[in-house]
Amino acid sequence: MNLDNLDVDYLLVNTTNEFLLEYAPIEENSCHNLTGFTGDTGDSLWCKNGKTKLFVDGRYHTQADLEVNHDKVDVIKLKLTEKQDDLICFSVKPNSTLGIVTKKVSQSRFEYLKTLLNETNVKIIPLKNDVFEKPYSKPKAKAEKISINISGASFSDKISCLEKPALFTNSEEITYLTNLRDFSQDCAVKIDGKLLVLNDKNILFTDTIIEDKTEFEVLPLASFDEYINKIEDKIIVDKLSINAYDYSLIKNPVPQTSQVKLMKSVKNKSELDHMKYCFRMTDKALFETRRFIEENDNISEYDIDKELTKNFKKYGAKSHSFTSIVARNKNSALAHYMKSSKDEIIKEGDLILIDCGAYYEGGLATDITRVFVKGKPSDLQKRVYTTVLKMFLNAFNYQVTEGVTTGYEIDGFVHEYLEKNRVDNFVFSHGLGHGVGICVHETPPNLSRREIAKTPLLNNMCFTIEPGLYSEDNFGVRLENSCYLENGIIKSFSNMCYEKKLIDYNMLSDIEKEWLSDFEVV
Repeated sequence: MNLDNLDVDYLLVNTTNEFLLEYAPIEENSCHNLTGFTGDTGDSLWCKNGKTKLFVDGRYHTQADLEVNHDKVDVIKLKLTEKQDDLICFSVKPNSTLGIVTKKVSQSRFEYLKTLLNETNVKIIPLKNDVFEKPYSKPKAKAEKISINISGASFSDKISCLEKPALFTNSEEITYLTNLRDFSQDCAVKIDGKLLVLNDKNILFTDTIIEDKTEFEVLPLASFDEYINKIEDKIIVDKLSINAYDYSLIKNPVPQTSQVKLMKSVKNKSELDHMKYCFRMTDKALFETRRFIEENDNISEYDIDKELTKNFKKYGAKSHSFTSIVARNKNSALAHYMKSSKDEIIKEGDLILIDCGAYYEGGLATDITRVFVKGKPSDLQKRVYTTVLKMFLNAFNYQVTEGVTTGYEIDGFVHEYLEKNRVDNFVFSHGLGHGVGICVHETPPNLSRREIAKTPLLNNMCFTIEPGLYSEDNFGVRLENSCYLENGIIKSFSNMCYEKKLIDYNMLSDIEKEWLSDFEVV
């Protein structure tokens, strides 16, 4: 790799791939290849005449510090209200050049960066190839079609209400529309490809093996560029989900907010019933893992992770929905710690955070976080745990007006609540929650300070509520339930217990004690 041959002053290096996935394979995570940072989100700026800059949000501040070589990489830590692309553009000197791999950024993002950089006379150089992406042999995937009893609607039903012609390049949207799942991979069931919905036929461009081709034609992914470039008709496309390279191939694009994004976020009765079943199984797997921690000594994070995986399989899971987090003491302060080390032995008084989830036969993700303690907890552990529990209970019982209340509003409410219930040296460094569906992080809905969180909450939307408090010198506590909105009331999929020995009941108000009584406490 000879970076001197790059005829640019700066290069934007991304964590994602051409499908703009949050959880891209590590081989396609060029930001990791450049910086050593293993997080799933956060881009870097390679600087020809200076240190590389890595931009990370609050979930990854500590992790980035631990993983990068600070002699070569500056970690830029975003505050809750800061936008990554604004800081990236601010870091590029006026009258310079910035290379952007157009397959790795959305058309919307490409235009935003171009607008900002025009103000400082920075010229964007579009690049097709990513010099930091490592070549690797992708495993051949085979798709399965899920039952109509789980999907609740066929492919034909779903596309019947779409405006056409339309192109879909978001993997989760394609997976949702086609009712296909790839269970051969861990931590994802998505089908990567490009779906073209025309008036007279439907074409799925993918390298995934599809046996049932009754509802659409299947062509190799490599044939997409030539095929789409020949179409003279107008094609509806979402600038937020299509990469800038693919967008450039369309002769007559009609930009429009995704027709599928909202459709897939509002679950039908069949999907909700299946998710309720999946979370009952997830509760059982996690509860047995809790018992394993209670009843065994000299076990490690790794041992707990193995036990958790075994229990997921015992209760019917096909795979994880994401890499499980099993974190002891200080490791629990890393919101996305995923090492599960054999060297981290659980001792008396240790705190253990487990954030986990699984896919079952319907390919809809589960997601839950609980915190346990080995033996007797400290006063600080109880205070932090109880404060986070209070944050959850108040968010869960927030008075929602369906179609009006937003996740932005609830997130703001919880952050304001924390201001009055602070714990010294502990911070709440991330959003309150995210949508849950085919992908464990689905939008909408969203509960955070992000613009997408201003989308109103609708009945049958599914989302997490996961407040947390973290101190890198001590530990972290996060309590997460996946929920859904029913008749304007937030309900929990999970009934996994909370830890009585970690709760300081003197800190709870009478109404909070009443709210807690609706959940199992062991």
